[in-house]
Amino acid sequence: MFERYKGGESALLVHVFFPKESDIEDLKEFEILVSSAQIDILDIVTTSRKLPQAKYFIGEGKAIEIAQKVKELDASVILVNHTLTPTQERNLEKLCECRVIDRTGLILDIFAQRARTHEGKLQVELAQLQYLSTRLVRGWTHLERQKGGIGLRGPGETQLETDRRLIRHRIQLILSKLAKVEKQRNQNRQSRNKADIPTISLVGYTNAGKSTLFNTLTHADVYAADQLFATLDPTLRRIVVDDVGEVVLADTVGFIRHLPHDLIAAFKATLLETQEAALLLHIVDAADPNFLDNMQAVDEVLLEIDADEIPTLLVMNKIDLIEDKQPSIDRDSNGVPIRVWISAENGLGLDLLFTALTERLARQIQVCQLNLPIHLAKLRSRLYQLNAVEHEVINSDGSFHLDVRMPAIEWNRLCKQEPDLLYLINTQNNN
Repeated sequence: MFERYKGGESALLVHVFFPKESDIEDLKEFEILVSSAQIDILDIVTTSRKLPQAKYFIGEGKAIEIAQKVKELDASVILVNHTLTPTQERNLEKLCECRVIDRTGLILDIFAQRARTHEGKLQVELAQLQYLSTRLVRGWTHLERQKGGIGLRGPGETQLETDRRLIRHRIQLILSKLAKVEKQRNQNRQSRNKADIPTISLVGYTNAGKSTLFNTLTHADVYAADQLFATLDPTLRRIVVDDVGEVVLADTVGFIRHLPHDLIAAFKATLLETQEAALLLHIVDAADPNFLDNMQAVDEVLLEIDADEIPTLLVMNKIDLIEDKQPSIDRDSNGVPIRVWISAENGLGLDLLFTALTERLARQIQVCQLNLPIHLAKLRSRLYQLNAVEHEVINSDGSFHLDVRMPAIEWNRLCKQEPDLLYLINTQNNN
């Protein structure tokens, strides 16, 4: 229908300052977004308005100025740091004779570049199709001049409806595939719940260092880079936390201000890992002067996906970029860890992070004494593998008297896996 722009093109950026927004920081972030899409910035056009204009979003005079700049600079695309209606995009394109992309379209393009797995590509394609479905008319404006000719009435509309049907069919197909992915993820979550394995989900503003921390904690090789949206595809790994046992660590997509709703809907299966986590690690780039605004943007997305009431531990990352800042744990009035200061890249404060995780996740420690007959030596070996035996005495009849201490999560899991242990406990309690 129409050619989408590709990375490496030159762009004219447009930003409107509104009185109620923190626009200066937003403009800087938009420049980083554009660079992440591998687009050269020719110039930045700014203007101020109290409210968006219905026709061009910006004022008509500023729109004419942009059209002149496009011709002077030979720009191949106009990028607008706001969400435009399809009509506003068409009007600007007609005036400027140049491709116009709004903030949502740019984020979608970056997501399309970053997606690596089959699931990630499906999620991005779904968001793109939902976004494109309201903008199809723009792709068929070349057929408008055919209207009214004898034998040529209506071909544009016919083709438009055909494309809409094709898009609706493709969306349904992708939704069915993603439903299978969601079903599989639900089964995996149910298996983890049955095994009492808690999930820790990493959330945070894009480029806060989530993937770097994930790689450091799990010794994985998830793609991590100093760019926005380096991670799209969810990755899960198991780690061991003292007095808790095995937990699942989930790396998720980064959030951003005004994250398109289509993207949130498309990444539903991914975000479910966040919704059902036992604990959220909110990773914050502590060296970013706008980290408070970034934290608020993440909180807004968490509220939108119904994950705002999940217990959260703040992880203030990149302290190596802050002068004289040392790793530490901040606690509330009850002594519960609420904030940990670390550097994921340099490994500073990771021991404190594990300490905080232990305190936040350890529900109850199971302490008991067991008399194991000799035929349950395999169970004794299992307890040693779990580092649960604090003291042992071998009786004269060859049986084992064990002092056991282990997390309640691990204990419950072991009781489910070892029926002999559950029978032994009931027998000893009755005696």
